[in-house]
Amino acid sequence: MKVRVVGAGIVGLTCALRLREAGHEVALVAADRPENTTSSVAAALWYPYRALPEQAVTRWAAHTYDVLKGMLDSPDTGVRLRTGRELFRRPTEDPWWAGAVPTLERVPPAGLPTGYADGLAFPAPVVDMKAHLAWLLNRLHALDVDITWGMIRHLDHARADVDAVVNCTGLGARELVHDRTLTPVRGQVVIVEQTGLDEWTLDQSDPRQLTYIVPRTDTIVLGGTAEERDEDDAVRPATASAIVQRCSALVPQVAGARILGHRVGLRPARPAVRLEAEEHGDRGLVVHCYGHGGAGVTLSYGCAADVVRLVSEHASNGR
Repeated sequence: MKVRVVGAGIVGLTCALRLREAGHEVALVAADRPENTTSSVAAALWYPYRALPEQAVTRWAAHTYDVLKGMLDSPDTGVRLRTGRELFRRPTEDPWWAGAVPTLERVPPAGLPTGYADGLAFPAPVVDMKAHLAWLLNRLHALDVDITWGMIRHLDHARADVDAVVNCTGLGARELVHDRTLTPVRGQVVIVEQTGLDEWTLDQSDPRQLTYIVPRTDTIVLGGTAEERDEDDAVRPATASAIVQRCSALVPQVAGARILGHRVGLRPARPAVRLEAEEHGDRGLVVHCYGHGGAGVTLSYGCAADVVRLVSEHASNGR
């Protein structure tokens, strides 16, 4: 089939890649280059954050975990596997997505920082998004995927000369398909120099002012925020200072680390990820794949597998 993917964040790129690998003729169009998308801002720690429904998210996350783990021997993908801890102020049960990780252990009391009552430790992929987005784009070029940079303002414009359209526009789906259930969730992070840290740390005790320290090869991402319905993409100095202060208190190893940059992104939150096919008769198939909240990286390859299945089923049915 001839398929056009709309959107060049992590979800759009992985859908385009998997569709091409499945033998479809694929074109991609996007208003923003990958380095200018919300995906490029992500700390990209594998973690099912702000994404539902539980059963589907667990399945998509487990699939993506396995795919990312399989990339560990290819440094140009930017994927590393790092053990880390999520810390809690009160005792807690295992998360609903526990089945998506191969191991999940309780942090012993002696290993908990002062003020924390519980903790979970597990290995998780961490993705350097600058490297991974570039790797995906290079793969698409190598597979002769036609790529166009430009705004699609109506789905009918994307349908021209193709059998199917895959809508991976994230927050842009508010305008493209008039989905008012989408909610922007502002995230701000601070990028600092690598200080020899190799474990990540996460504390979501305050759902608006998150604390996470995610080491990459050459940098460390300090976060963050989760400000609903806030679409300001400007860096707020006071917020940046608070992030550095929280992260330094939790992981003293990053205190005083040289600041290299600041980033802001808007997560596309929704009551549930929208991954479904719509038949449009003579106008072809539309597959929607957006609303991944703060888990675009975590769900990307799993969702792409479902998109390929939906498109391939449509093709096999002769529609």
